[in-house]
Amino acid sequence: MTETAFSDERVSRRAGVSLWRQIADVLRAEIVSGKWPAEAPLPPEAALAGRFGVNRHTLRRALAVLAAEGLVRSDQGRGTFVTAERLAYPIGRRTRFSQIVSRQARAPGGRLIASQVEPAPLWLAEHLGVAEGARLIRLETLSVADGVPISAATSWFPASRFPRLVAAYAETGSITAAMADHGLGDYFRRWTKVRARQAEPAETERLLLPRGASVLATEALNEDKDGVPVHYSDTVFAADRIELVIEPERAR
Repeated sequence: MTETAFSDERVSRRAGVSLWRQIADVLRAEIVSGKWPAEAPLPPEAALAGRFGVNRHTLRRALAVLAAEGLVRSDQGRGTFVTAERLAYPIGRRTRFSQIVSRQARAPGGRLIASQVEPAPLWLAEHLGVAEGARLIRLETLSVADGVPISAATSWFPASRFPRLVAAYAETGSITAAMADHGLGDYFRRWTKVRARQAEPAETERLLLPRGASVLATEALNEDKDGVPVHYSDTVFAADRIELVIEPERAR
């Protein structure tokens, strides 16, 4: 089949973008909008190739991108299916990634990307309630659900309070468990800031996002039961894979 004519007007050879990428963008938008609900089969490859006026090789490249993003899966002999719905991610006083994912029958995971000890710049010192130049532990982490990247975060902790944090996180894949290893039984969210923006190149690579994808960027500060700051984080979420749920604080 030659790739010269298209039945879908949103795909064009003159767009300056690869055909497979345009097809992936169209199908992604349809999945996110709910046209193809969770566990629904996509049309057969032959039908999709005919819709977009492309050969199967081009179509399969587009489907491979969606599979890498966790939006579809290929079942040999059965076809291509839409994966589970977007993860509902509550933002409240007690926000725990592992608990949130597990409650939705998905397997949570945390991966340590990098770590280092660094002096606190003034802005971080003010957030964490330490002296400027105090030693902080910096963690770069990737959080996944069923192996699909959900968020990438950079976090800072007072090194004097959490001296074994890097090893504890590497072992457990959980910030909550790593802080519990230092005697912190519980902690609470003091505030969260959220904004939407375009993903940066390193974020698209780490989160397996298409070029030009959107992310939800959050800043958050956690504190212990006495109101002492323990954890500041900058996190980017793959916007197509989650929906943030804002939980108002209940009256005590």
